[in-house]
Amino acid sequence: MKHESKILPQYMEIDGWIEKLLNCQQLTENEVKSLVGKAREILENEVNVQPVRCPVTVCGDIHGQFHDLMELFCIGGKPPDTNYLFMGDYVDRGYNSVE
Repeated sequence: MKHESKILPQYMEIDGWIEKLLNCQQLTENEVKSLVGKAREILENEVNVQPVRCPVTVCGDIHGQFHDLMELFCIGGKPPDTNYLFMGDYVDRGYNSVE
């Protein structure tokens, strides 16, 4: 199932990265740097408290475990079709972690 974009044209590149990650393919170093830059740009302009649209699936600590994240999406549905609220501990150390 192909991810359909509902975002601004300047972020369309992100859809390709999402597709790669959903297919368990690694991003290049330059792609990661660009992604982090875009995420920083977005986060710097957002307020600390965000409204959450219901219904929402609340998730505990995933400790950066990519395969656990993919399993959550497999069971609960992929964003943006399902809203998720992650409660922290997004990164961890380890072989299968996203650092």
